[in-house]
Amino acid sequence: MVHFSATMRRMSSTRSERDAALHADAARPSRREQILRAAAQLFAERGSRAVGVDDIGAAVGVTGPAIYRHFASKDAILAEMLVRISERLLDGGTARVAEAGDDPAAQLRALIAFQVEFALDNPALITVQDRDLGSLPGTDAAQVRRLQRRYVEVWVTVLARLHPGDTATCRTRAHAVFGLINSTPHSAGRLSRPATASLLAGMAWAAATS
Repeated sequence: MVHFSATMRRMSSTRSERDAALHADAARPSRREQILRAAAQLFAERGSRAVGVDDIGAAVGVTGPAIYRHFASKDAILAEMLVRISERLLDGGTARVAEAGDDPAAQLRALIAFQVEFALDNPALITVQDRDLGSLPGTDAAQVRRLQRRYVEVWVTVLARLHPGDTATCRTRAHAVFGLINSTPHSAGRLSRPATASLLAGMAWAAATS
C-alpha cells in the first residue's frame, strides 16, 4: 500500500469528468464525443440493445435523426466506443510502463494505478466494455479483441519479469486483476474515491504478486 500512496493522491487531485476517456479535450468535447459519452451512460444503465437513437439524441439535446450526421447507426456508435476504449487502454498502459523505467515492480505499480484510475473515472465505459462486446458485428468485435489481447500482453510481459517461466499463470493473474479493478461500477460510492483507489490498488498488487 505504501508504494501506491503518492500515485493515489495524484489521481485524486487530477480526476477528470466521469466517462470522458474518449474525449480528446475533456473540457471541450466535440459533438461526436458528447454522443459517445451519452451513449455509454445509457448503454451502461439499460444495455445497448434497449437504447434507441432517439434516446441518445435526447441525452445530448438533439433529435434522433441528427445523430446520423455523426454515426451511420447505433452499432457504429458502440463499435467506435469500444475500439476507442481499447486503444486508450493499450496506449495508456504502454506509456505508463515506459515512464516507470526498467524496474518490473515499478512498471506493475504504474499499470495498476492506470487501470484503477481509468475504472474509477469511467464506470459506464467499463460496464459497456465488459457487457456489450457480444453485441458488436463480427469484424468490429474482432478488432476490439485484438486490441484487448495486446493490452493483456503489456501486463503479461511485466508480470513475467516478476514471475519468470510461467506465462500462462501470468496471463491468468492479469485477467484476475482486471476483474477485481473493473468491478468498481458495482460498488462505486460506498467509499471515498481516495479510499477506493487505495484499496483496489493494494488488492490488485496482492493478486498480481502473491
